Amino acid sequence: MIISQFMTQEHRDCDTDFAEAEQAAANGNWTEAEEKFLAFSNDTLRHFKREEEELFPAFETQTGSSEGPTQVMRYEHEQVRGLIGKLAEALEVQDKDAYLSLCESMMILLQQHNMKEEQMLYAMCDRVLPPELKESTLDKMKSVEL
Repeated sequence: MIISQFMTQEHRDCDTDFAEAEQAAANGNWTEAEEKFLAFSNDTLRHFKREEEELFPAFETQTGSSEGPTQVMRYEHEQVRGLIGKLAEALEVQDKDAYLSLCESMMILLQQHNMKEEQMLYAMCDRVLPPELKESTLDKMKSVEL
């Protein structure tokens, strides 16, 4: 499996959890919303950790640059982390309007972020990383946990 396939599938899995949490909240099913949101946030934060601890450093070492796309991705990860915190707060007090409004912001941010990673960064990683480095980086990413 190549890096872009693995990471794109993680995006899809996170998107599914996010949509299920949003739907549960919209239906007023707060227990399910909390469960799905927890799955979304944990999976998303683990995904970011995989990128920040393994993929980005491998890419930066290979290209000799940490000022390009990885810098932008790290910045966007911080934005997502902030929204995760706000979503958790809205969920905790069962504020449906606030939660659903924040979901809209999160969905837009994640769609744009994921598209950049999938169409640019992951494709660049697949191109510039030598096969053995791709393989070892992917193995390391798979072993990263929260």
